[in-house]
Amino acid sequence: MVGDLGGERPPRYAALAGRVRRLVAEGRVPLGSRLPAERELAAALGLSRATVTAAYARLREDGWAVARQGSGTFAALPAGPDRGGWVPAPADGDVLDLAHAAPLGSPLVPVAFERALAELPRHLPGHGYHPAGLPDLRARIAERYTARGLPTTAEEVLVTAGSLHAVSIAFQLLLRRGSRLLVEQPTYPNALQAGLAAGARVVPAGLAPEDPAAGLAAAEEALAAVRPPVAYLMPDFQNPTGVLRGVAERERLAAALRRAGTTAVVDETLVDLGLDATPPPPLAAFGPGHVSVGTLSKSAWGGLRIGWLRADAALVRRLTAVAVRTTLSQPVLEQLAACAVLDELDVSLVGHRRVLRERRDVLVDELRRRLPAWSVPLPAGGLVLWCRLPSARSRALVAAAEPLGLRLAAGPLFGTGHALDDRLRLPWSQPPDVLRRAVELLVAADAAVGGGAPVAGPEEFRALPAGV
Repeated sequence: MVGDLGGERPPRYAALAGRVRRLVAEGRVPLGSRLPAERELAAALGLSRATVTAAYARLREDGWAVARQGSGTFAALPAGPDRGGWVPAPADGDVLDLAHAAPLGSPLVPVAFERALAELPRHLPGHGYHPAGLPDLRARIAERYTARGLPTTAEEVLVTAGSLHAVSIAFQLLLRRGSRLLVEQPTYPNALQAGLAAGARVVPAGLAPEDPAAGLAAAEEALAAVRPPVAYLMPDFQNPTGVLRGVAERERLAAALRRAGTTAVVDETLVDLGLDATPPPPLAAFGPGHVSVGTLSKSAWGGLRIGWLRADAALVRRLTAVAVRTTLSQPVLEQLAACAVLDELDVSLVGHRRVLRERRDVLVDELRRRLPAWSVPLPAGGLVLWCRLPSARSRALVAAAEPLGLRLAAGPLFGTGHALDDRLRLPWSQPPDVLRRAVELLVAADAAVGGGAPVAGPEEFRALPAGV
């Protein structure tokens, strides 16, 4: 996981510290986990023990590790609000971030806040707490589900602080420590971490854009064999594969879930971003009892922290009881702004999709032209490409790209165990000129890697073990 340090600039200890720091920041080395003993890591990487000692000292100085007398060195986070999670980082000089798929804000947002501020005085005589969400916002979200083919009332909606918050709430209610959680492999890393944080034992079902039918069959087989209480699924432009499930596939999946007695937490984060195809009705329309998750982060702006859960009213009441343990209510002003965004969202999405379609096509064309040995798909929507590399070198590629000013996310980050090192996720959320520059840097990094595989680290560096 650390990779070959041969191409890094000296001193070698600083390069090693940088590699470990990235692994902790990406979540691939869990916080609090013990780092390998100095002698063991030195032997595994072919370095002197003095180099590893100096690297660990740098990590401790910078706050990325702590030493415990007699126990070893453990992964930690430095002080500061922007470190340690797998989230988009603040602007970092000339570094291009293709590790995260975070679009720029919609022009709708400032207008929506102007309207929200004008509407706010009407709410000031009240206490401002709405544990399940502002009634007007819940009604608007319900209307959108009904229009998509899933009849919904306001009482069947819980407003949350984004989709990850919604997924975490659902996992906290539906999972018990040691419960099995079916996930697609690959999947969204933060949702995977949320499941692990809830104590789940992860059951991966393989999924690839080249053969989505095989992925559906794998999910059916896993549901029948394991009968997990919960499954986390993304049928709408799945992150990162981009797979869109059709009506017949949703019917099969709903039937398999019903036979297994499994509740699906269905992440619909990307449902509004159909570039060449329109998604069918929600998976919950094909079978009762499932939880649908939505957000405005990809269709409007990630800084507008508004998401939601959709489920039957009784389940929403139980989910609300879980949500208020940590957050009594979402901010009224943001919810009013979300109402204004939703009122104009369908018109805004026409231009938003046009921009994203152009960016997707630029990225696909550049990659296919400059890196012809790569397998580059053309997904019908979403925000990312799930590229297949000629060899298992994703982690080495990420390490080679960072010094060039290009930040990437390695394939294994999106799965369990050690799989997916022959895959790389690339978002097209950046402007065309940035994407072209990023591909130039990617070509240089790929040439530096030369198709070699990274050096494997000791057991302690293996992140996200499969729970089966």
